Amino acid sequence: MSQITRYGIIGCGMMGQEHLQNIALLDGAEVAAIFEPDAGMAAKSLALAPKATLYDSLEALVAHPDLDCYLIASPNFRHVEQLTYLAQHRPLPVLVEKPLFTDPAQQDSLRAIRDGYPAPIWVAMEYRYMPPISAFLDAVEAATGGIKMLSLREHRFPFLEKVGDWNRFNRYTGGTFVEKCCHFFDLMRLALKSEPVRVLASGGMDVNHLEEAYGGETPDILDNGFVIVDFANGARALLELCMFAEGSRYQEEVCATGPKGKIEAFVPGPGRFWPAHLGNAPIPQLIESPRDPKGPIVRDIPVDPKLLAAGDHNGSTFYQHQKFLDVVRGHAQAPAVTLNDGYMAVIMGMAAQISMREHRAVAISELTRAMNG
Repeated sequence: MSQITRYGIIGCGMMGQEHLQNIALLDGAEVAAIFEPDAGMAAKSLALAPKATLYDSLEALVAHPDLDCYLIASPNFRHVEQLTYLAQHRPLPVLVEKPLFTDPAQQDSLRAIRDGYPAPIWVAMEYRYMPPISAFLDAVEAATGGIKMLSLREHRFPFLEKVGDWNRFNRYTGGTFVEKCCHFFDLMRLALKSEPVRVLASGGMDVNHLEEAYGGETPDILDNGFVIVDFANGARALLELCMFAEGSRYQEEVCATGPKGKIEAFVPGPGRFWPAHLGNAPIPQLIESPRDPKGPIVRDIPVDPKLLAAGDHNGSTFYQHQKFLDVVRGHAQAPAVTLNDGYMAVIMGMAAQISMREHRAVAISELTRAMNG
């Protein structure tokens, strides 16, 4: 491998643009090849990565002579087919955006990829690497004395418009609680160090998208809901999502409690959405609230302004790429976010959507049999 690590980027829509901006900030990395079929997004991509060669197909990108790794940031429903193609033709280390898959029927293909892909696969779970969330994860065991209850709240803006409006339909996204919330299900497993057992959820589409139509079809994605997850170690977790609450001071709030106390992380939304008349955007915070002695301890967790300007995820995309490159360059042995991590996060989201639709608790084992068979 040369001193420069060269990426091949598969899909450069909204999230792909964020990846391009962050790769440009990395030492010893550049984008060598891009496959993006939308002309407008392709032009924006080349403006951000002027040394890259633009290709009109995945096949042509994979044939580019100087590649060290891939990034898949295409629409959700393309991820498995593209991983399969890479596995069959030129398997290099790959960072694949969440969600890993969108359809339970894809589990056989995923199992083949898991068992046969000879290079590292890292599933992009940016929320792990938000500085306030990283600080929360580092301190949570000591602060709580062992988590018994975990609560995650996201109060945010509606889904943004994307190329071809693919994110308006469950068949392309996997559904809101797969597309948007697999990050949070990943954080649940990571913080609790346990596996989910059952999911009970309630949600709906009550405010957003009701008046929209695309090709005569009304969107079917949800815009709010509650999800309760029971874990094998006896802990329980709650997710609260509302996608018509963009007036909130903080977009994400994470809270863990245990016998010793409570710890909370507060994460603001993208700075570009913060109202200018209110002054500077909020600074992320970490608050520890011990039971003895009582009294909250408040700590600001500022984020480098250059990283904030390079995307909507509180600097996490940059830190994720740093760690991914450690794997690509052989400085770390294995991805921190494995194919199984990405798989389980999607399974939890699928269980939540089934629970909402069928008005019942859903056992995780109902969905994992195909992968484990």
